[in-house]
Amino acid sequence: MNDTDNNDRIIAPPPNETVGDVAPPPRARVQDVADDAPETDAQKLGRKKDYLEGFLKEKPQAQGDGEPGGELYEAIIAALKEIYDPEIPVNIYDLGLIYGVEVTQGGHATVQMTLTTPHCPVAESMPGEVELRVGAVPGVGDAEVNLVWDPPWDPGKMSDEAKLELGML
Repeated sequence: MNDTDNNDRIIAPPPNETVGDVAPPPRARVQDVADDAPETDAQKLGRKKDYLEGFLKEKPQAQGDGEPGGELYEAIIAALKEIYDPEIPVNIYDLGLIYGVEVTQGGHATVQMTLTTPHCPVAESMPGEVELRVGAVPGVGDAEVNLVWDPPWDPGKMSDEAKLELGML
């Protein structure tokens, strides 16, 4: 079949190429990979080498005090979990009101938080209470609370424990 281009010239198809004899690829054989000695019953029942062995032998790297997993950071989270919303029987951390905790080397803690609504009855007192509780954690030199409204709080930010406590799961 011939095609034509825009100038109505006939374009010839490309010539066919013939491929000579090609040797088939070698086939995998079980005998090629099998050990000479069969596996004993004890070897079959014994624990196989753990592929995570090297990973499990590696020691965890030490966390800084102000990083997640560090003692100071975890102490701040524990302090936040002691503060309860007066209208809801769930602590503010599990309620999802805490958006972030940062701790510097000098012990300065900054907490970003929100409230369930801007018209919350504890809007004036809650940030002050958070600042006092975080500032009272041993190792914290200075505490600062930033109240943010973006992104707005919604029930999806609650932990599963909080949802269970409120009958939402």
